[in-house]
Amino acid sequence: MSSKFKRKKLKIRYKFIFIFITISIGISISYKHLEESKINITDKDLIDLIINNSFKNNNYLLRKILDETINRTNPINNLNKTYTTYLVDNEKTVSKEEKDPIIYLYNTHQSEEYASSNYAEFSVNPTVIMNNYILEDIFNKQGYQTIVEEESISEIIKQNNWKYHNSYNASRILLDKSINNYPSLKYFIDIHRDSLSKDKTTVTIEGKDYAKVLFIVGLENKDYQKNLEFTEKIDNKIKEYYPGLSKGIYKKSGPGVNGVYNQDFNEHTILIEVGGYDNTTTEVLNTDLAFARCFLEVINE
Repeated sequence: MSSKFKRKKLKIRYKFIFIFITISIGISISYKHLEESKINITDKDLIDLIINNSFKNNNYLLRKILDETINRTNPINNLNKTYTTYLVDNEKTVSKEEKDPIIYLYNTHQSEEYASSNYAEFSVNPTVIMNNYILEDIFNKQGYQTIVEEESISEIIKQNNWKYHNSYNASRILLDKSINNYPSLKYFIDIHRDSLSKDKTTVTIEGKDYAKVLFIVGLENKDYQKNLEFTEKIDNKIKEYYPGLSKGIYKKSGPGVNGVYNQDFNEHTILIEVGGYDNTTTEVLNTDLAFARCFLEVINE
C-alpha cells in the first residue's frame, strides 16, 4: 500500500471523528417509541471507542482533538458520568468471533459532505461516511454484526483511469470483495447525501429535527422488483413511525442515469440518501437512529 493511499485513508478516518465528539459533547437522543430500551455508554467507553476503533494510530491530531474536547466539555471531565442513547432493543454485544457479519455499509460517493463541523480547522468535515459508523455501532449493539467499507473509491477510480461517473464500477469491486471475504453478508446499504437545500432535506417531528431520507431503486436491474419490495418495507416503516421523514422511493431508468446502482448484486442491496449538504450532524444522527429502528424491524420480520 502506497504512502499516498495511506494518507488518503487516514484522511477519510479524520472525517468521522467529529460524530463521536458530537455525541460526547452531550447530545441526548430520545424516542418516545423506544423509551424502554436504554443503552448507557460511559464517557470512558466513548474515548476507548474513538482510540481503538476509529483510529488505529493514536497520532498527534487525534490527541489534540480529544484533549480540546476533554478540556471544553463537562461530560468527559467526569469519566464516571453516563449519558443515554435510545436504541431499538436491549443491548446485545456480539463479537466477530461469535457471529459472522450480515450487514455491509458503504458509500459509492464517499466525498459527499454535510454542514461543517466544529473541527473544520483540522479538516474534520462530516461526510456520508459518518452514517456508516453510527449505524455500525447501533447494529452491532443489537447483535447484527456489521462491516464498514474503508477502502477509497477515489483510489480505485484513479488506478483504473476512470472518471467520477464510474464510481458505481468502483463500489462494485468492493461489493465483490466483501462477499468473498464475508460470505455471510446478506444486506448491503449504499449511503448517499442529497444535493438539495436544507428546507427540502429537513423535517421536524415532535420537536426534533431530522435529515430527510430518499430511497433510489434502479429499474434497469432485471430483478429490480425484489429490491423495490425490500425498500418499500423499510420506507413504509419510516412513514409509519416518523411521518414526513421519508421523501419516498425514486425509481430511476433511462438515458443519463445509472439505472442499476449495483442492486443487481443482491435483492437486499439498497441505496438511501440521508439529508443534504446543509444538514447538521445532530439531524443526521437522529435520522440514522430512526432508520436503524425501521431497518432492523424489517429484517426481523
